[in-house]
Amino acid sequence: MSVKFNVVARGKPGDKVTPKKFYPSVVASGKMDQNEVAKLAAQMSTVSPADTAAVIENFLAIITSEIARGNIVQLGDFGSFWIRVAADGRATEADVHADSVTNILPRFSPRKRFQQALDAIEFEKV
Repeated sequence: MSVKFNVVARGKPGDKVTPKKFYPSVVASGKMDQNEVAKLAAQMSTVSPADTAAVIENFLAIITSEIARGNIVQLGDFGSFWIRVAADGRATEADVHADSVTNILPRFSPRKRFQQALDAIEFEKV
């Protein structure tokens, strides 16, 4: 199985003089929503689709809550979720306050299991 991509031309932002360069851009082959994930997971286990959907919903609520508390959520060999922030720099340490934060950036770092799946991806130009 391969991931399809097309080619897009992109210029340097704010620079209309520099020639555009061409880059691969992934083309999604479909979508799978949370209910479809639950049904597929139920087929792989002895748990009903409704029970699987409830577990997934609880799982997502736990991850969201823990991230919002500033915790890193480690999911074994799959990977870890955490947040980092973008902020305005200040002249002195004393000038740094909570209002210095301009954006919250969710992050995911793959570990062995997920990284192996990423490494196995083959690409196909469409």
